[in-house]
Amino acid sequence: MTPRSNAAEAWYQEPQSGAAEYEIPLDLLPPPSLTQPLWRSLVGNLRDTFAPEKLPPLNLTSRPVNVGLLVGDRVSLPWFRTVFTNIGDVISPEVLPPLELESQPVDVGELLTDQLSHLWFGSLLRNLADRISPETQPALQLTAKPVLDVVPKSWLLLPMWSEVIDAPKVFYPDKPKAAAPPRPLNLKPEPTPAEVQLVAVEKLTASDLVRDIRRSRIRQRIWMGLAAVQVAYLVAAMFWIR
Repeated sequence: MTPRSNAAEAWYQEPQSGAAEYEIPLDLLPPPSLTQPLWRSLVGNLRDTFAPEKLPPLNLTSRPVNVGLLVGDRVSLPWFRTVFTNIGDVISPEVLPPLELESQPVDVGELLTDQLSHLWFGSLLRNLADRISPETQPALQLTAKPVLDVVPKSWLLLPMWSEVIDAPKVFYPDKPKAAAPPRPLNLKPEPTPAEVQLVAVEKLTASDLVRDIRRSRIRQRIWMGLAAVQVAYLVAAMFWIR
């Protein structure tokens, strides 16, 4: 497989006769450990555990950094170890060396959390001060050169015709609608609907009305009596029953 394409043939000369073309090895097969039998992988793991391979010492070109206890070791600790560690950190915290900054600090002003922790009248006074006597900022230093002719003079800009023509608007009348054909008259007599049979409703007599009125008055007296008993009980509980 050659690393060139058809589009790049014009950029390279044809290889000379007898010269071997540069080929990129392409291996899409799975690793051999995938088809390794179970007993062979078990023997390899036991050999790495009891007789690991001796490697040369590691040459570090950078300064190592103490990151403390790793996350895997911290998770594997029992629960009482973490409790004792937290208590020890609260009572006697670890004294760390001063932080070494390799970059130049930049003054960003007051942090957002500090601004939110102030009371409301502090921000009100600050806004009034900024409005009355704003802080003078130094001139902005631009490192890019301004572009003089954004639109070249050789270009011809033509406005839209609707922006040039000034004429009154003309509204044409609507087209007349076609007259609807006359509907044929139906001179046949329509059949009369069947007479609706009304259900005879029994008329209320004077005795029934008197009986309903008497029952409603009885219910009214019962409810009024219950309300009076409740009011009397509340008044008695307020003044006498202690």
